[in-house]
Amino acid sequence: MNIAIASDHAGFRLKEALKQTLDELAVDYEDLGTYDEHSVDYPDYARKVAEGVAAGRYDRGVLICGTGLGMCITANKVPGVRAVTAHDVFSARMSRAHNDANVLTMGERVIGPGLAAEVLKAWLTTEFEGGRHAGRVEKMRQVEREYHRP
Repeated sequence: MNIAIASDHAGFRLKEALKQTLDELAVDYEDLGTYDEHSVDYPDYARKVAEGVAAGRYDRGVLICGTGLGMCITANKVPGVRAVTAHDVFSARMSRAHNDANVLTMGERVIGPGLAAEVLKAWLTTEFEGGRHAGRVEKMRQVEREYHRP
């Protein structure tokens, strides 16, 4: 599995902690920034990760900002992305099992590093169940196609 990870300044410290979790899990990842705590605009980083996931350069993406919400909203503007904000293990698992989420967002100001690591582990290790959920995910894709016509 190949992951893209990025943050804005408000999520930088949590991103760095989660990179250690990815190392422990032996997951390949690319850090797309930011690389310090100087103020930046979160949509720039959300877009980089989302476009990479949508294009197939990465299997999944992880985005961290202050709340996880702005990153999630921005990432979901990119066709092919199903981003979720999850700050608990159950939601992380269900987003993968039932919704086939391909981008996870979290907020450094919302979740501590220990729980964030557990959320990330759950999200990375849960597979999409398919079955009855596949038709629902296809319906999401259909809505996206209808609204993203050239």
